[in-house]
Amino acid sequence: MKIAIASGKGGTGKTTVAVNFALAIGNVQLFDCDVEEPNCNLFLGLDLEKQEDVSISVPKIDAEKCSLCGKCAEFCRYNAIANLPQRIMLFPKLCHGCGGCQIVCPENAITEELRSIGKIEKGEDSNSGISFFQGTLEIGEPMATPVIRQLQAHIDGTTVAVIDSPPGTACPVIATVGDMDYCVLVTEPTPFGLNDLILAVDVLRQLGVPFGVIINRHGSGDDRVEEYCHKENIPLLMKIPYKREIAVLYSEGIPFVEHMPEWKEKFRKLYHEICSISSENTLQQSCTKVSS
Repeated sequence: MKIAIASGKGGTGKTTVAVNFALAIGNVQLFDCDVEEPNCNLFLGLDLEKQEDVSISVPKIDAEKCSLCGKCAEFCRYNAIANLPQRIMLFPKLCHGCGGCQIVCPENAITEELRSIGKIEKGEDSNSGISFFQGTLEIGEPMATPVIRQLQAHIDGTTVAVIDSPPGTACPVIATVGDMDYCVLVTEPTPFGLNDLILAVDVLRQLGVPFGVIINRHGSGDDRVEEYCHKENIPLLMKIPYKREIAVLYSEGIPFVEHMPEWKEKFRKLYHEICSISSENTLQQSCTKVSS
């Protein structure tokens, strides 16, 4: 089962929920897919070992063969190639590695070479049974999606995977949550929290991924998030209170389930609720397929 922890905006407590949730249920895989700024391991403190590099194919142009016809530049929708009067200019960081420029080149002047854009690391927590995977995008690289996809290739379908998604609603989020069994949206009871929650809900509905909402720092704002969830029939899974003890533990890099055992039980109960909801959705989908 694959459960994503996501949010419409940064700073809502998404990583806090992901780490505490994984530690509470134990014996899971935990993936930090926020590859631009992975921070789950700040709370786990594991020794990470590099598993592999993440690379994409980029064109290599042989100037002696190139006739400056410009067909490669015409084809590239990402403007990674510019046809100048005296030469072809390549912008590797704009390239998406589609290989189309090589196909359209009439002089066979374009080949491909690999360019590293990130890495995958792994750590093990023997106490909780967590296998932790982390993707890191190299500084200055614009494309997080290839790193996320290669990171998710390590998901073991025979166990539970908890995925800490990037914040927002852009391509990295869609790449992360698109094939999840369930998504938990973490929000805060503020106008900004509600606004970005609405955007995230729209994305998940478009993707057809079942979801529910956790309100973090509950009691620090107003009730508009709860009213929205009630109006839209969105399951309100949990309310994490605006509490000094939780904030202090967070500031020290300590998952609060380790010092507040009642929350470990609450997260375990949440996991069983998600399993139940996911089973119902699977049954409904099966019935729909049979009836159609």
